[in-house]
Amino acid sequence: MKAFTPVVLISAAALAAILALSVCAQQAPNANREPGPQISVDGYTYTQAQLFQRNIGGPDEQTTQFPPHKIVGNLYYVGTASLASFLVVTPQGNILIDSTYEGNVPVIQKSVEQLGFKFSDTKILLGSHAHGDHMEGDALVKQLTGAQVMAMAEDVPALENMKPGGKSHPIDRVLHDGDEVKLGGMTLVAHLTPGHTRGCTTWTMKVRDGGKSYDVVIIGSMGVNPGVKLVNNPDVPGIADEFTRGFKVMRSLPCDVPLGSHPAMYRMQEKYAKLKQGGPNPFIDPAGYKVEMDIDEAMFHAVLKQQQKSVSGSAAPANPTP
Repeated sequence: MKAFTPVVLISAAALAAILALSVCAQQAPNANREPGPQISVDGYTYTQAQLFQRNIGGPDEQTTQFPPHKIVGNLYYVGTASLASFLVVTPQGNILIDSTYEGNVPVIQKSVEQLGFKFSDTKILLGSHAHGDHMEGDALVKQLTGAQVMAMAEDVPALENMKPGGKSHPIDRVLHDGDEVKLGGMTLVAHLTPGHTRGCTTWTMKVRDGGKSYDVVIIGSMGVNPGVKLVNNPDVPGIADEFTRGFKVMRSLPCDVPLGSHPAMYRMQEKYAKLKQGGPNPFIDPAGYKVEMDIDEAMFHAVLKQQQKSVSGSAAPANPTP
């Protein structure tokens, strides 16, 4: 079995504090603190709680700058240790993906500038999904840069309720599944991959590096947070079906460079360490994309099965429709 060193689980009180601060808590207000079901995929073993914790990290990891770095071609990492933010650099200005928490915007700005770019050159701001730890900072980024903020239609209601400091959430363009965002010769495609949120968005693009073209996939999120109801969900009755549709889309995407809204989704820290050692670019990892999808989908089915068993007399189908 491959070695897995999980992030140290914080106390229930600390976890509750994080969830209370995050819009994630709105999706799961009575989040279950139990470990949840356990899955093993490709030598990695996780409980639901461990997988969630792997992604969000601890409070310090959510706010501490990770060394900004080039991923491939004109694509760079400018986020924190556990909350991803990506910069796509073009001759006509730059595209920022995920502002994360509003308090992290100065951290992102610092990373952009350390790479030698101007934060004011941010022309477009995109997001992965309508949770505060990914898109709360949109209003401040727009205030500082004038960037056009774009978001998937299905996430607009949740974003409109995201008002840090009372500021309205800016949305300059409403996106739909398959829409393209173009700037300076770059084309990013928005793929609706629902479940984690109604409008969870996976971004794809082609990036050139060393005379080669690579398919990049930035996973919005396919995780089932603790406390989220997949069965008899009063707010999203068809949430299991939405997850299933999301996985179908994810499986259809060609991927050379897997990335994600949380860097643990693509083992950033491990790959960054290899990057510093030289040799082949570790971020080019098509096999890693498949493993992450296998992990997320296995956990989804494990949670669904557990919840179906716990619902006495539930008429929920054993498998959601595609």
